[in-house]
Amino acid sequence: MKLYNTLTKQKEEFVPVHEGKVGMYVCGPTVYNYIHIGNARPMIVFDTVRRYFEYKGYDVNYVSNFTDVDDKIIKKANEEGVPASEISERFIAECKKDMEGLNIEPATHNPKATEEIDGMIAMISTLIEKGYAYEKNGTVYFRTRKFKNYGQLSKKNLDDMRAGIRIAVSDEKEDAMDFVLWKPKKEGEPAWVSPWGEGRPGWHIECSEMSKKYIGDTIDIHAGGEDLVFPHHENEIAQSEACNDEKFANYWMHNAFLNIDNKKMSKSAGNFFTVREISEKYPLQVIRFFMLSAHYRSPLNFSDTLVEASKNGLERILTAIDHLREVIAAAPEGELNAEDQKNLEEANALKAKYEAAMEDDFNTADAIAAIFELVKLANVTAESGSKAYAQQLLDIIVQLCDILGIITEKKEELLDDDIEALIEERQAARKAKNFARADEIRDLLADKGIILEDTRAGVKWKRA
Repeated sequence: MKLYNTLTKQKEEFVPVHEGKVGMYVCGPTVYNYIHIGNARPMIVFDTVRRYFEYKGYDVNYVSNFTDVDDKIIKKANEEGVPASEISERFIAECKKDMEGLNIEPATHNPKATEEIDGMIAMISTLIEKGYAYEKNGTVYFRTRKFKNYGQLSKKNLDDMRAGIRIAVSDEKEDAMDFVLWKPKKEGEPAWVSPWGEGRPGWHIECSEMSKKYIGDTIDIHAGGEDLVFPHHENEIAQSEACNDEKFANYWMHNAFLNIDNKKMSKSAGNFFTVREISEKYPLQVIRFFMLSAHYRSPLNFSDTLVEASKNGLERILTAIDHLREVIAAAPEGELNAEDQKNLEEANALKAKYEAAMEDDFNTADAIAAIFELVKLANVTAESGSKAYAQQLLDIIVQLCDILGIITEKKEELLDDDIEALIEERQAARKAKNFARADEIRDLLADKGIILEDTRAGVKWKRA
């Protein structure tokens, strides 16, 4: 199995730290709002990577954190007049709901930054003792220049970066490129007791501490969006390796950006969408399938035209699966004949083609192409083959879809009267300001393939 390693800029054979096991750390969201569609891409991509490792028999320790203390969380909490923890817990729950809709497997560990402060303080203390960090007026900085390999991941040069700094730098810093490990308390902010006074950790130290605690000093794979390469992942390497005297991660995987209608997603451009908003227009299984339709290192353009094409493609696969089940139910018992054996050999060759694509840096686009070839084979041969053949063909297609996180079980359809009754209940819940129940009903309908549209004339609905 070959992975493209951002650190070395080349594909490398995967060799785990511990035979038969994979320790994988994926940077999670900062929980101050609903996750956006850009957040969904790394979640889907690396969930699929994890699923393939599990398919190959590896024991995967998959760790993905929640950053639950941050300036944006504090700002939102102050605006609403509630504790920061209330904001973060609310949106952790909403994030998990969206992840469930995207069929993302629960992580082995979902550590929260606020529950790992003691470990971060211990790591910062070690860095100070070793001369890699220093404290000034309650702020602790990392001595970037002391870490000789700084810039190895992003291929940036410290002197070039320093020369490019135009803004005034705090007199507290020994060097303009030093970064914060601990910041002192400000009025209206949550804080924890430390040897340097009350305060809270910097962002970068969180992942270094949590990956160390839940996986070890050296992890197999560290993953996330390409926007994290610098400075976040670069700083993680520096502080982790300086503290632990061990290589931090053997493989670095980064997914490319998601654009909206060929433009960078931003609120100012009016093309910023949350997963929750998208779910009102498309089933999230379609979104998952769309995200996997391109190689994870290729930029992906999100548009209605492309998502509709993915919707139609997914429908082709699911229709073929339903047809195979019908064939199996109607066919008499029988053994594989010579023609079945020949077709099954072709099916297994396509399965091998799928695996080859996945083992070449997780090329899900080519893997999906192999599934479409299997669907074509099924459509042509299933009815004339034996029951045993149809069953084996079905098992192959379902297994390969499962690795991609594509749900192949057909959901029981709601009757129109049941849908209307649920919509009325949702409207009543909204009037009563019972938004939790209203969201629950909307999610139930979405799970059954019912898309709601709130209009001035009332609620309209359609089947996906």
